[in-house]
Amino acid sequence: MSIQRQLTNERMSQIVTHNGTVYLAGQVGDDMNAGIEQQTREALANIERLLDLAGTDKNRLLSVTIYLKDIDAHFEGMNSVWDQWLPKGATPARATVEAKLCEPEILVELSVVAALP
Repeated sequence: MSIQRQLTNERMSQIVTHNGTVYLAGQVGDDMNAGIEQQTREALANIERLLDLAGTDKNRLLSVTIYLKDIDAHFEGMNSVWDQWLPKGATPARATVEAKLCEPEILVELSVVAALP
């Protein structure tokens, strides 16, 4: 299977599929003035939309990397939204790390790897 790219600009593709696997570029929320819970909800909604566009869903997540601006301040809020969003039985490998994100208002960014059906 060849590499397929969707939602591509000169610097990146938001969706890359290859060999039965979907890779989603880092997703953030839409409202940069929102708190951690709302930014997490919005980022997860964007992930669901992109997974659907790629032909898969959140039940097929393989791994997720979660980048938090301040892990001490934001982990609990992000994690409560994550726990509600993730379907029962879906257990992707997950790494949560503190990182300097591209804009100071961004509190959370998520990158995803999922299987195609």
